[in-house]
Amino acid sequence: MINKRYILTLFCVICCCFLQAQEDNNSQEADTSKTAKNQLPDGLKEKDDVVLTDSSKIKKVKLPREYDPLAPSRAAFYSAILPGLGQAYNGKYWKVPIVVGAITTGILFYDHNNKQYNRVRDAYKRRLAGFTDDEFYGRLTDDGLREAQKTFRRNKELSLLITFGLYALNIVDANIDAHLLQYNINEDLSLKPHYKLNEIDNQGDVGLTLNFKF
Repeated sequence: MINKRYILTLFCVICCCFLQAQEDNNSQEADTSKTAKNQLPDGLKEKDDVVLTDSSKIKKVKLPREYDPLAPSRAAFYSAILPGLGQAYNGKYWKVPIVVGAITTGILFYDHNNKQYNRVRDAYKRRLAGFTDDEFYGRLTDDGLREAQKTFRRNKELSLLITFGLYALNIVDANIDAHLLQYNINEDLSLKPHYKLNEIDNQGDVGLTLNFKF
């Protein structure tokens, strides 16, 4: 009888110790997770979701921006006012010099062709008036001046068309980029093209690879 009581008492003590240890372990894990979120390591921001995979590894998951339905139209409006401003609003600062440089190049090409067109046209008008003191006299005939006018006029119209196209593309890019920034893009899911050389017939195979990491 004494042995049974002793065994029962020992069993109860072991159960109590086990439950207390389990409770302490859960409390310690909760404190560790809270501390990891409050004291973020280098490279993590406050808006990043921190997931503890084990005691030594921390996985960083980038959370999407808070959804703002006016953000795309606001970014497009900024780019319409000043090219590149919408890209800066989206945080894509590396796109700003590309947008500004592309549109500026188009404007410079238009200005160059417009000046050359005006020079040739003025010289041709003086030829028609009977003057022979233009800068192209002796180098270009009347037919050459007419062809030069057509060439420079076509070039300046093409430059103007390309510049307007780049301006519109700048607006569209800012709008679409603002849309995409509000979606959570998970790196565990990817769709990538691949090219592989077939060893049997020595020909290349092109396809798509869908990867999903659990």
